[in-house]
Amino acid sequence: MTFINVPADRVAAADRARVQALLAANPMLSGAPAAALAELAQHARLRSHGDGQTLFFEGDVASHCLLVEHGAVEVLRFAACGNERMLHRFEAGDLVAEAAMFMPHGLYPMTARAAGPTRVWRLPRTAVRAACERHPALALRLLEALSLRLYRRVNEVDWLTRSNTPQRLATYVLALAGSQGERIELPTSQRQLAARLGVRAETLSRLLAQWQARGWIRGESRSWRLCDSNALRRLVPPGADPF
Repeated sequence: MTFINVPADRVAAADRARVQALLAANPMLSGAPAAALAELAQHARLRSHGDGQTLFFEGDVASHCLLVEHGAVEVLRFAACGNERMLHRFEAGDLVAEAAMFMPHGLYPMTARAAGPTRVWRLPRTAVRAACERHPALALRLLEALSLRLYRRVNEVDWLTRSNTPQRLATYVLALAGSQGERIELPTSQRQLAARLGVRAETLSRLLAQWQARGWIRGESRSWRLCDSNALRRLVPPGADPF
């Protein structure tokens, strides 16, 4: 058997090309200068994490943001009582904590953990900020993307304050069905979903049971099948699209 040693610079070049391709495919960075993405890729470092492993804690120094290559990353906060609330789940190709690279206090505002075996590329804070200074078009693209994300969060908060539990859950389920089809997989546990929708876990479980008894949905835990989408659509007021 023959072993071939690959020069370190060639391996590094292959890694940079892979990271740059991931960055270019991210909608947040769409249209950003290739030179800026190449600069970011040059400083990226790969890390592997097991299921449930913490990538960083709320309050840690925000030394880097993450580019997910494989698996998923959940960001969450813990209440004073110890209960956790998952704020978002990032999939392969997503950037995590990029906004923290520009916060004046320089700290992560939430905790991040791996959901299943996960590989991420670390992009140092210093490299991100330097690339933005050298490439104003990159800084502008990030500003536009972060502004859009803020706009969506404002809409979501507004929706949560003026809707009831059936409306929130129906809107969320239909949004999932729009991307997954009639067979949907909840990206979080029911308890975490209840926290996101601003309802009690018991209330969410009871509502799912009622819908299943009526034949609107079928399933359990995180795996469900949408049997009567029209019934759920009747619960959703016009113009509701927060998710």
